[in-house]
This record gives sequence, structure tokens and C-alpha cells, in this order.
Amino acid sequence: MMNENDYLMAWAAYGIAALGCLLVWMRLTSWMWRYLREPLAVLVAVLLFSPTIVDPARELFAPALAVTAMDLLLKVGNNAWRAVADLALYSLIALAVYLLFVAVRWPIERWWKGRDDLQSAEPDEDPRTLRERMEEDDDLPLRGYGRDRNGRMEPRI
Repeated sequence: MMNENDYLMAWAAYGIAALGCLLVWMRLTSWMWRYLREPLAVLVAVLLFSPTIVDPARELFAPALAVTAMDLLLKVGNNAWRAVADLALYSLIALAVYLLFVAVRWPIERWWKGRDDLQSAEPDEDPRTLRERMEEDDDLPLRGYGRDRNGRMEPRI
């Protein structure tokens, strides 16, 4: 039988392993389209990190995916349906939160992209060449800031 310290150590080890699996999943799906990759990552995170109750009297939890797999493969318990229900509930909540996040992020990204498009379009609006612009600058009247009668700039000390 496990004591409280063993129980917490087992959850810590599982959490580190699940985080490693999630990072590997993120690396494996990095080539995908963003709006396919992100919901898949949310689903994998739900599968890996969602707990389900195993012993209600002692309030012991276990990973829902592990409980489902053990109950189905070994046919030892009746917790599989509870674990599947927990997985479905956590998946719906996580996807709803993700959709809310996307709904907030989408207008911000469109605004930011429009802002970048405006900034990049401003220098390209002048169709003149550099030589034409420099000749026009030579034709401007001198303002007299440190310049003598010939138009030369004198250094100020």
C-alpha cells in the first residue's frame, strides 16, 4: 500500500513524464498548419494531464488515460466509463477555453498584421529614384543653420 509521500512522488514523476511527452508531441507536429496543431496539442494535454478519481473514500486520483487503458486491457475494474466521462468533460472545457482564446487572439493578430502592412507600405509609396530625390533636396532653399553664403556647413565647437 502506498503512503501519502509515495503517492505524491508518483504524481510528480508522472507529471514530468507527461510534460516530456507533450513537448515531444509539440515537436512532432511543428510542421503542421497552426490551426490544426494547436487543437491537437490541447487534446493531447487533456489526455495526459486529466485525473480521475479511483478511490472516493481516500480521495485518490489517477491519470484518466491510464485508468481507461488498465480497465479495458486487464478487465479488472469498473472505472473505465467514469474515466472516459472525465476525459470527455475535460476535453470540452479545454476546447471551449481554446476557442475563446482564438476568438480574442484573431482580431488582435489581424490588427497587428494590418499595422505591419501599413508600416511596410509607406517607404514604397514614393516612385522616384534616389537620384531624383537627392536632386530635389539640392533645389530646396538653405535655412542658414550653420551654413555660410556658399551653402557649406561649418562645424560648431
